[in-house]
Amino acid sequence: MGEQPIFTTRAHVFQIDPNTKKNWMPASKQAVTVSYFYDVTRNSYRIISVDGAKVIINSTITPNMTFTKTSQKFGQWADSRANTVFGLGFSSEQQLTKFAEKFQEVKEAAKIAKDKTQEKIETSSNHSQESGRETPSSTQASSVNGTDDEKASHAGPADTHLKSENDKLKIALTQSAANVKKWEIELQTLRESNARLTTALQESAASVEQWKRQFSVCRDENDRLRNKIDELEEQCSEINREKEKNTQLKRRIEELEAELREKETELKDLRKQSEIIPQLMSECEYVSEKLEAAERDNQNLEDKVRSLKTDIEESKYRQRHLKVELKSFLEVLDGKIDDLHDFRRGLSKLGTDN
Repeated sequence: MGEQPIFTTRAHVFQIDPNTKKNWMPASKQAVTVSYFYDVTRNSYRIISVDGAKVIINSTITPNMTFTKTSQKFGQWADSRANTVFGLGFSSEQQLTKFAEKFQEVKEAAKIAKDKTQEKIETSSNHSQESGRETPSSTQASSVNGTDDEKASHAGPADTHLKSENDKLKIALTQSAANVKKWEIELQTLRESNARLTTALQESAASVEQWKRQFSVCRDENDRLRNKIDELEEQCSEINREKEKNTQLKRRIEELEAELREKETELKDLRKQSEIIPQLMSECEYVSEKLEAAERDNQNLEDKVRSLKTDIEESKYRQRHLKVELKSFLEVLDGKIDDLHDFRRGLSKLGTDN
């Protein structure tokens, strides 16, 4: 009943993984209300957040706490009493800034309240020491003055007053000792928390070094893949040159086929002339020899054509095979480049968190 809200906002709540001390675990499925509460009776401040019927944040703010902005919309603070680290994800940078400013304001107020409590304890301790020194002198003064009856009549009210004062001082000293013991426990808890946070920081630094090494390996792999791409591009240029050669061979085949048709036409004309003009028998024999030579040439040309066609088929097969290899390699390269981009984003985020 003594607590009242002084600031309220909405954010996604996270807690650090207690096992790894690195990864964030969501404490709420959606954005929930996060409020600062002031306890009038205890003169203390707390951050409280409830998701349905579950309390996901109940953190008492102390002067030793620090709220850290790790990104434009995310902040965190460590609670040694709860032995955890809370994280808040806001929808805008303005909400994060307002929450951080309120955290600093509440932290200063908690420090002032702690200083006032310490001053009261020190004042109570000083009063108890002064009363302890004054009590023997009062007793001695009462024992010196008058008779025994006068001593009893004068010492009765003074002793009663001193006894009540002593009881009050004893209660104050008991409370002071209890508070000192409580603060010693809190100090020990803070030391243990600082040790754990130091260990987590060292582990994080080791992870950064490991990621740097992995980044170097990925960079070397990227260079190797670039060299492989250059080699494949050179092979592609060779394939293009082979295509040009095939085109030239096709043109040459067409020319040879045209010559062959001309030879066949000439052969037909010669045969007609041999049938029509008997006088040209000798020339027919010559033409026959020429025809045989042409047929042999034709056969040779056909052999060459078949050989060229075979070369063309082999070149096409090599071209298809090289295209398949190049496509497979480009797919692998795209995967590696995507992995490298993801790794760079992770590394950038980790550098910002540090």
